[in-house]
Amino acid sequence: MSEVKTISGRGIPLQGNDIDTDRIIPARFLRCVTFDGLGEQAFADDRQQMQGQHPFDLPQYQGANILVVNENFGCGSSREHAPQALSKWGIQALIGESFAEIFFGNCVAIGIPCVTASPEQVAQLQQALMNNPQGTLTLNLEALEVGFEGLTFKVEMGTGSQQMLTTGTWDSCGQLVANREQILATTAQLPYLVWA
Repeated sequence: MSEVKTISGRGIPLQGNDIDTDRIIPARFLRCVTFDGLGEQAFADDRQQMQGQHPFDLPQYQGANILVVNENFGCGSSREHAPQALSKWGIQALIGESFAEIFFGNCVAIGIPCVTASPEQVAQLQQALMNNPQGTLTLNLEALEVGFEGLTFKVEMGTGSQQMLTTGTWDSCGQLVANREQILATTAQLPYLVWA
Protein backbone atom coordinates (compact mmCIF):
# COMPACT_ATOMS: atom_id res chain seq x y z
CA MET A 1 0.00 0.00 0.00
CA SER A 2 1.16 3.53 -0.73
CA GLU A 3 1.95 5.48 2.41
CA VAL A 4 2.09 9.26 1.99
CA LYS A 5 4.30 10.72 4.71
CA THR A 6 6.58 13.35 3.20
CA ILE A 7 6.34 15.16 -0.12
CA SER A 8 9.23 17.31 -1.29
CA GLY A 9 9.79 19.20 -4.48
CA ARG A 10 8.99 22.59 -5.86
CA GLY A 11 5.90 24.66 -5.20
CA ILE A 12 3.58 26.52 -7.52
CA PRO A 13 1.58 29.48 -6.17
CA LEU A 14 -1.95 29.91 -7.49
CA GLN A 15 -3.58 33.00 -6.04
CA GLY A 16 -7.31 33.62 -5.78
CA ASN A 17 -10.26 32.57 -3.65
CA ASP A 18 -13.13 30.29 -4.69
CA ILE A 19 -11.36 28.62 -7.62
CA ASP A 20 -13.97 26.05 -8.55
CA THR A 21 -13.75 22.65 -10.20
CA ASP A 22 -14.99 24.03 -13.53
CA ARG A 23 -11.97 26.31 -13.62
CA ILE A 24 -9.67 23.46 -12.59
CA ILE A 25 -10.97 21.27 -15.43
CA PRO A 26 -13.68 22.73 -17.72
CA ALA A 27 -16.74 20.57 -18.33
CA ARG A 28 -15.99 19.94 -22.01
CA PHE A 29 -13.06 17.73 -20.96
CA LEU A 30 -15.18 15.43 -18.79
CA ARG A 31 -16.23 13.20 -21.67
CA CYS A 32 -13.07 11.12 -21.40
CA VAL A 33 -13.24 7.41 -20.59
CA THR A 34 -10.04 7.51 -18.53
CA PHE A 35 -8.30 10.39 -16.80
CA ASP A 36 -5.33 10.22 -19.17
CA GLY A 37 -4.57 13.53 -20.84
CA LEU A 38 -6.51 15.61 -18.30
CA GLY A 39 -3.31 17.17 -16.95
CA GLU A 40 -2.76 19.05 -20.20
CA GLN A 41 -6.21 20.63 -19.81
CA ALA A 42 -5.88 21.71 -16.17
CA PHE A 43 -7.03 25.34 -15.91
CA ALA A 44 -7.47 25.38 -19.71
CA ASP A 45 -9.77 28.44 -19.82
CA ASP A 46 -7.83 30.42 -17.21
CA ARG A 47 -4.59 29.68 -19.05
CA GLN A 48 -6.05 30.80 -22.37
CA GLN A 49 -7.34 34.04 -20.84
CA MET A 50 -3.98 34.75 -19.21
CA GLN A 51 -2.11 34.19 -22.50
CA GLY A 52 0.81 32.24 -21.11
CA GLN A 53 1.01 34.06 -17.77
CA HIS A 54 -0.87 31.46 -15.72
CA PRO A 55 1.41 29.75 -13.19
CA PHE A 56 0.81 26.40 -14.93
CA ASP A 57 2.33 27.91 -18.10
CA LEU A 58 5.27 29.79 -16.60
CA PRO A 59 8.60 28.02 -17.22
CA GLN A 60 9.82 28.48 -13.64
CA TYR A 61 6.98 26.32 -12.32
CA GLN A 62 7.20 23.44 -14.78
CA GLY A 63 7.81 20.24 -12.85
CA ALA A 64 6.48 21.70 -9.58
CA ASN A 65 4.53 19.17 -7.54
CA ILE A 66 3.02 21.07 -4.58
CA LEU A 67 0.22 23.54 -5.28
CA VAL A 68 -0.26 26.46 -2.87
CA VAL A 69 -3.76 27.96 -3.03
CA ASN A 70 -6.05 30.31 -1.13
CA GLU A 71 -9.59 30.03 0.28
CA ASN A 72 -12.31 27.54 -0.71
CA PHE A 73 -10.25 25.85 -3.41
CA GLY A 74 -12.15 23.18 -5.36
CA CYS A 75 -15.64 24.51 -4.70
CA GLY A 76 -18.45 23.96 -7.19
CA SER A 77 -19.34 20.60 -8.65
CA SER A 78 -18.19 17.32 -7.15
CA ARG A 79 -16.31 16.16 -10.26
CA GLU A 80 -13.47 13.81 -9.40
CA HIS A 81 -11.83 14.94 -12.64
CA ALA A 82 -10.54 18.07 -10.86
CA PRO A 83 -8.05 16.35 -8.54
CA GLN A 84 -7.30 13.84 -11.30
CA ALA A 85 -6.37 16.68 -13.68
CA LEU A 86 -4.08 18.20 -11.05
CA SER A 87 -2.53 14.79 -10.40
CA LYS A 88 -1.96 14.16 -14.11
CA TRP A 89 -0.29 17.59 -14.38
CA GLY A 90 2.07 16.46 -11.61
CA ILE A 91 0.60 17.83 -8.39
CA GLN A 92 1.19 15.52 -5.41
CA ALA A 93 -0.01 17.76 -2.54
CA LEU A 94 -1.90 20.97 -1.88
CA ILE A 95 -1.40 23.61 0.79
CA GLY A 96 -4.18 26.16 1.15
CA GLU A 97 -6.35 28.28 3.38
CA SER A 98 -9.37 25.97 2.93
CA PHE A 99 -10.76 23.36 0.55
CA ALA A 100 -14.26 22.43 -0.54
CA GLU A 101 -15.27 19.27 1.31
CA ILE A 102 -15.98 17.03 -1.70
CA PHE A 103 -12.83 18.18 -3.51
CA PHE A 104 -10.84 17.41 -0.38
CA GLY A 105 -12.35 13.91 -0.18
CA ASN A 106 -11.68 13.26 -3.86
CA CYS A 107 -8.05 14.26 -3.35
CA VAL A 108 -7.56 11.96 -0.35
CA ALA A 109 -9.19 9.13 -2.34
CA ILE A 110 -6.31 9.30 -4.84
CA GLY A 111 -3.57 9.90 -2.28
CA ILE A 112 -3.20 13.67 -2.57
CA PRO A 113 -3.01 15.42 0.81
CA CYS A 114 -4.67 18.82 1.22
CA VAL A 115 -3.42 20.65 4.30
CA THR A 116 -4.51 24.04 5.60
CA ALA A 117 -2.66 27.01 7.03
CA SER A 118 -3.60 30.55 7.98
CA PRO A 119 -4.15 33.12 5.22
CA GLU A 120 -1.01 34.94 6.39
CA GLN A 121 1.13 31.79 6.18
CA VAL A 122 -0.24 30.87 2.75
CA ALA A 123 0.39 34.41 1.44
CA GLN A 124 3.91 34.33 2.84
CA LEU A 125 4.60 30.97 1.20
CA GLN A 126 3.13 32.07 -2.13
CA GLN A 127 5.33 35.16 -2.11
CA ALA A 128 8.38 33.09 -1.19
CA LEU A 129 7.66 30.75 -4.11
CA MET A 130 7.38 33.71 -6.48
CA ASN A 131 10.71 35.03 -5.23
CA ASN A 132 12.43 31.63 -5.35
CA PRO A 133 10.59 29.19 -7.67
CA GLN A 134 13.50 26.73 -7.62
CA GLY A 135 13.55 26.36 -3.82
CA THR A 136 12.69 23.07 -2.16
CA LEU A 137 9.29 22.86 -0.50
CA THR A 138 8.61 19.99 1.91
CA LEU A 139 5.33 18.84 3.44
CA ASN A 140 5.79 16.47 6.36
CA LEU A 141 2.40 14.86 6.84
CA GLU A 142 3.35 13.03 10.03
CA ALA A 143 4.59 16.20 11.78
CA LEU A 144 2.00 18.37 9.97
CA GLU A 145 4.70 20.84 9.06
CA VAL A 146 5.75 22.74 5.95
CA GLY A 147 9.28 23.90 5.27
CA PHE A 148 10.61 26.13 2.52
CA GLU A 149 14.10 27.65 2.47
CA GLY A 150 14.15 28.69 6.15
CA LEU A 151 10.39 29.26 6.42
CA THR A 152 8.68 26.65 8.64
CA PHE A 153 5.13 26.52 9.91
CA LYS A 154 2.53 24.07 11.17
CA VAL A 155 -0.39 22.98 8.97
CA GLU A 156 -3.65 21.22 9.75
CA MET A 157 -5.48 18.18 8.44
CA GLY A 158 -8.20 16.05 10.00
CA THR A 159 -6.78 13.14 11.97
CA GLY A 160 -8.74 10.51 10.01
CA SER A 161 -7.50 11.73 6.62
CA GLN A 162 -3.97 12.17 7.93
CA GLN A 163 -3.92 8.59 9.24
CA MET A 164 -5.39 7.21 6.01
CA LEU A 165 -2.59 8.82 4.01
CA THR A 166 0.32 8.05 6.34
CA THR A 167 -0.72 4.39 6.79
CA GLY A 168 -1.65 3.83 3.16
CA THR A 169 -5.26 2.91 3.90
CA TRP A 170 -6.48 5.60 1.46
CA ASP A 171 -5.47 3.13 -1.27
CA SER A 172 -8.45 0.75 -1.50
CA CYS A 173 -6.91 -1.28 -4.34
CA GLY A 174 -3.67 -1.58 -2.38
CA GLN A 175 -5.62 -2.82 0.62
CA LEU A 176 -7.31 -5.50 -1.46
CA VAL A 177 -3.99 -6.70 -2.85
CA ALA A 178 -2.31 -6.64 0.56
CA ASN A 179 -5.14 -8.63 2.13
CA ARG A 180 -5.66 -11.08 -0.73
CA GLU A 181 -5.30 -14.22 1.38
CA GLN A 182 -7.79 -13.00 4.00
CA ILE A 183 -10.26 -12.06 1.27
CA LEU A 184 -9.95 -15.49 -0.37
CA ALA A 185 -10.39 -17.23 3.01
CA THR A 186 -13.52 -15.22 3.76
CA THR A 187 -15.07 -15.73 0.33
CA ALA A 188 -14.40 -19.48 0.56
CA GLN A 189 -16.72 -19.56 3.59
CA LEU A 190 -19.59 -17.75 1.89
CA PRO A 191 -22.31 -20.26 0.93
CA TYR A 192 -23.57 -18.21 -2.01
CA LEU A 193 -20.22 -18.03 -3.84
CA VAL A 194 -19.25 -21.01 -5.95
CA TRP A 195 -15.81 -20.91 -7.56
CA ALA A 196 -15.51 -22.65 -10.91
